[in-house]
Amino acid sequence: QVQLVESGGGLVQTGGSLRLTCEASGRTRYISAMGWYRQAPGKERELVATTPGREYIKPVDSVKGRFTIFRDNAKNTVYLQMNSLKPEDTAVYYCHAHTSSGPIEAPLELDYWGQGTQVTVFS
Repeated sequence: QVQLVESGGGLVQTGGSLRLTCEASGRTRYISAMGWYRQAPGKERELVATTPGREYIKPVDSVKGRFTIFRDNAKNTVYLQMNSLKPEDTAVYYCHAHTSSGPIEAPLELDYWGQGTQVTVFS
């Protein structure tokens, strides 16, 4: 089992910044990727950014140039730095971790989610 605890959400004005933090505990040695998803009201959950084993990776198109994901493996923590926030960024942001364990021939792949943190951007 892996537990994910998010923090850092809140209310911010357009153009402002927030940093989300997600700390993992439990069977962290099996984590192969960590990242952030978001879900706006009435919409499906979408991928914001992910780190597949590297310290840094560019986020998806809709947040390029504004959001940065980075991971501290020593602390089992992943961060999402969000700058130049827009009202359309308003959503619940979820931390995600993917684990892979067991034999290479037939690994056990599992996904874990945090409880979500609300980000609200007002104009």
